[in-house]
Amino acid sequence: MANTPAHPGGTVPGNTVQLGDGLAVSPLGFGGMALTPVYGEVDPAEALRTLHHAVDAGVSFIDTADIYGGGSNEELISQLLKQRRGEVQLATKFALVGTPTDGYTDIRGDAAYVREAVDRSLQRLGTDVIDLYYMHRRDIRVPIEETVGAMAELVQQGKVKHLGLSEVTAQELRDAAAVHPIAAVQSEWSIWSRDVERNVVPAAEDLGVGFVPYSPLGRGFLTGTVDAASLGEKDFRRNIPRFAPDAAGANQAVVEAVRSVADQLQATPAQAALAWLLAQGKRLGLPVVPIPGTRKASRIDENLGALAVHLAPAHLEALDAASDAVVGSRSADPNWVSQGRE
Repeated sequence: MANTPAHPGGTVPGNTVQLGDGLAVSPLGFGGMALTPVYGEVDPAEALRTLHHAVDAGVSFIDTADIYGGGSNEELISQLLKQRRGEVQLATKFALVGTPTDGYTDIRGDAAYVREAVDRSLQRLGTDVIDLYYMHRRDIRVPIEETVGAMAELVQQGKVKHLGLSEVTAQELRDAAAVHPIAAVQSEWSIWSRDVERNVVPAAEDLGVGFVPYSPLGRGFLTGTVDAASLGEKDFRRNIPRFAPDAAGANQAVVEAVRSVADQLQATPAQAALAWLLAQGKRLGLPVVPIPGTRKASRIDENLGALAVHLAPAHLEALDAASDAVVGSRSADPNWVSQGRE
């Protein structure tokens, strides 16, 4: 396979996808977590250049969270927004307490915390309004109606335009949507993480809610460029069961299946994996906007190339089957994601 993508990325002016509640975003988003030291050290100057390149290339849907880098990710994105706020659909999240690298100490969904968290995020981001505000995780001690009710107040106050939920169950989504329209559900979804297809995806389709898959490339594993055995001590992936030595070795079968399809298409594994996810959204009847993250501008162009990749039925069948070979859970604690509560 050639080193350069057969389907290069490029600007996609005017090309948008409608999620729920009237929110229009670029066909691919950008996951900002990779621009903080969760997968190793990050050069802030390079990180900002990568963000600018994403917007230049047509990726206007930028996703962050208050806990990424203890708030430093929002502060980094604020530098982009100073110059290009009108070009960006901005998403951030609240509820988790702690950081990905140091560990999470709590989940808070009480109304008082919602109000405090949004003001902190607005200040760090240097903006008056957040386009999409997510509940990052469900606080099971608090009725979801209370959490979403407080979020709805933020819409009324003009601090937030649209509401989202991350890693909720189908019933939690239905309960939340009864309080206020939900624009998007964000959960891990990829060739090797398909549990959301059983309950959450059908509920989203039924309610007219868009889906925003995070880690659509299996935290890099599906690209075939990640050596699980050589991850740094502070690399967040060391805590994920399917990156453990035995599981990672077995999961190479999934990588090989993705690579095989990519070779047939003269594409890259990343493009094949993203194309599968986009096709899966069409098969299941709901808008899907993956948010792959990267530190490198060249990867943004590569990822955008997935929009031009067409998977034939035989390709889809091969990639569907690859998911059956996955070993290990996608989360160190399944109760912190929808999979553990469905």
